[in-house]
Amino acid sequence: MRIGELSERTNTPRRMLRYYEEQGLIAAERLPNGYRAYDERFVDRVAQIRGLLDAGLPTRIIRQILPCLDKPRTIHFPDATPEMLHTLETELGRMQARVECMQRNRDAIAEYLEAVRPKADA
Repeated sequence: MRIGELSERTNTPRRMLRYYEEQGLIAAERLPNGYRAYDERFVDRVAQIRGLLDAGLPTRIIRQILPCLDKPRTIHFPDATPEMLHTLETELGRMQARVECMQRNRDAIAEYLEAVRPKADA
């Protein structure tokens, strides 16, 4: 599939897909006319990348763990190095802190909406 179709199917801007390619996260075959052609498997791969980026992982770490992704949204490390485990443990802690912050913000917004919404007449 060409970059436009991958962009549409993954809801990812073309520019971002080119960036993923520059970072070594995805690879395109080049057609004789110079257009990029992506394999079907990159639909799930882009979803994985976006999910990992949304979780706060930097592309340098994503590039390291991508070879271990054998199914959509599943990570396997049969031979993880101590450095990789340390890096992932550190990132997990950072993610957990962000999740807790987001939960506090969600609860604060919900409380605010509850306080300012008009009450239904009983």
